[in-house]
Amino acid sequence: MNFNEDFLHFIWRFRLFNSARLICADGEELRVVNPGISNKHAGPDFSGAKLIIDKTTWIGHVEIHLKSSDWLLHGHQHDSFYDGVILHVVYQHDQPIRRTNGSIVPVLVLQGLFSDQLLVNYKELLTTVNYFPCEKHIGHLDSFIVNTFLSRLVVERLQQKSEEVFQKLNVNQGDWEQTFYCFIARNFGFKVNAVPFDLLTAILPQHILLKHKDSALQIEALLFGQAGFLEQEFLEAYPLELQAEYGFLKKKYHLKPMSRSLWKFLRMRPQNFPTVRLAQFSALILKSNQLFSKVLTAYTLSDLYVLFNELPVNEYWQTHYHFNKKTKEVVVQPGAASIDNVIINSVCLFLFCYGKYTDQPDLMDRALDFLEKLPAEHNEVVNQYRYAGVKIGNAFTSQGLLQLNKCYCNQKKCLNCAVGIKILRK
Repeated sequence: MNFNEDFLHFIWRFRLFNSARLICADGEELRVVNPGISNKHAGPDFSGAKLIIDKTTWIGHVEIHLKSSDWLLHGHQHDSFYDGVILHVVYQHDQPIRRTNGSIVPVLVLQGLFSDQLLVNYKELLTTVNYFPCEKHIGHLDSFIVNTFLSRLVVERLQQKSEEVFQKLNVNQGDWEQTFYCFIARNFGFKVNAVPFDLLTAILPQHILLKHKDSALQIEALLFGQAGFLEQEFLEAYPLELQAEYGFLKKKYHLKPMSRSLWKFLRMRPQNFPTVRLAQFSALILKSNQLFSKVLTAYTLSDLYVLFNELPVNEYWQTHYHFNKKTKEVVVQPGAASIDNVIINSVCLFLFCYGKYTDQPDLMDRALDFLEKLPAEHNEVVNQYRYAGVKIGNAFTSQGLLQLNKCYCNQKKCLNCAVGIKILRK
């Protein structure tokens, strides 16, 4: 057998077997009225199944194994909960199985009851060496099927990411502003410097910055100082001012800076260096303190862009990527793609989370509406689906594809994927 139990689950769930005249292993006639609901938790594989065995109607559980003897290997013979199993579905029947009261569990053998092509399609998906299993097929499927599944995956993605937000919210004792501050900072670090930015917000809570919301120098000194970038010698006036200011604030708040070595610069465009991103983040804090409150009252994308555009970044960074290293003049404002990235991954997420937390579905709908209006992301993962022929018109679709890739394609869960199921059933 070159397949696992999941394949048999798939066949049973969608009744992809020849059901013209089903006969149990002991010769009793079987009719499947309802295969039941797949059980993702402990216990039998399907519950609520309705079967007619030898003219008697049964409602109960269905258990699925490759071999009948697997029932014993899994220890079900000692678990009275499995006494509710009304049918044992197997590929090979090598041993009769009894319930704890001694009665024999009826068995349906699937071997020879399903199409060989179904198994060929399944093996092709699982053994492909492409970027993702259905790379050769997804572009030829009905776009309605793909988009319908992606719509479900966008909500699934937001639900999963919400759990991380709620965990951080619990750590922050229900403070949404502090929690949003943590996530927006992480977003400014992109994937490469997300962890250092997260550590920074842990050792520099937002309430300290708010005490200095009217002083750009003090906000910049606190952020660069706590990030470890002021623990060196300087010759230029601006970093010397930051260093002096930080020295005072460090003593006032009993602060301890993180190590500068935690920040990553290698293989990055200078515009994305953590020093530049910190300068932009400092400017965002200066421009929009209590940022989450402002996000909640942003009803259009234009309202959001006002928050993140034209940040008052210190002019020093127009000619520097590092302290003490001057370069030619550059643009230090976040680009359109960077702002869209923050809105997609932080703003929309928090609108969805806060709406869910406070039972305000209009906020959840607003998050989804923003995703539909934002341009699609361009990254390695999304581009692979684009190359395969998937039409990606907005961030709603690209977010769905990221969830598809992470939770289905990478884990070869084609049997749980509407796209994979459609291909397998061809």
